[in-house]
Amino acid sequence: MLACARRGAGIAALDIDAARAASVADEASAAGSPRAVGFGCDVSVEASVRDGYDRAVAALSSFDGVCANAGVEINAPLHEFELEQWRRVLDVNLIGVFLTCREAVRRLVETRATGSIVCTSSPSAFVGFAGGGNSAYAASKGGVSAFVRSAALDYAPYGIRVNAVVPGATETPMLVTGRDGAARANELEHIRSAAQDQIPLGRLGHPDEIAAAVVWLLSPEASYVTGANLVCDGGLLAKSTNDF
Repeated sequence: MLACARRGAGIAALDIDAARAASVADEASAAGSPRAVGFGCDVSVEASVRDGYDRAVAALSSFDGVCANAGVEINAPLHEFELEQWRRVLDVNLIGVFLTCREAVRRLVETRATGSIVCTSSPSAFVGFAGGGNSAYAASKGGVSAFVRSAALDYAPYGIRVNAVVPGATETPMLVTGRDGAARANELEHIRSAAQDQIPLGRLGHPDEIAAAVVWLLSPEASYVTGANLVCDGGLLAKSTNDF
């Protein structure tokens, strides 16, 4: 989002944390966005998504790019997974993508506008990892990548492109979900060490590197790209086997 702001784009930040969304909008304004707003939105709730778009369009007048990036990760061995936990992951990661994209497509089609939609998938959509316990997350991201291919074909005649970015291990708070304090620091150090051994580029990704891929997919520079899963994972999926 901030990378788009630096290119002079108008920005609407929607997040379940309304205060955080407003803070990101302030950062976007400071980064060069001519108009930036932030609103609370729960992507797993249809009415909330619709209201978020209404407010965003009222503030920006129109839009031509959407990044469906909201996500949660809850890990547990399959035989210990609670149904409500599983549903929560699917509600945010997959239904949230559906609702976000559906609302965008509806508005673009109604106004006969072209546009670009980028969803966030994961390497776990394509391979399993020895760390285990991420069956719900993997299922949700596998759904995202399949959804992108289908939606891209449906809306190519309208000039609406739909793609996914596939980030590998990236140094963000979600990397050590559910941890804090010393445990979080220890786990992050373990992940960094494993990355050096298992990721061909030998390091974690930086958020700016993933943002650059998203900006490219949103931009006219990717005008002939749709239905793609753009992998940005330091070479992890290129390996025939992995255990990271």
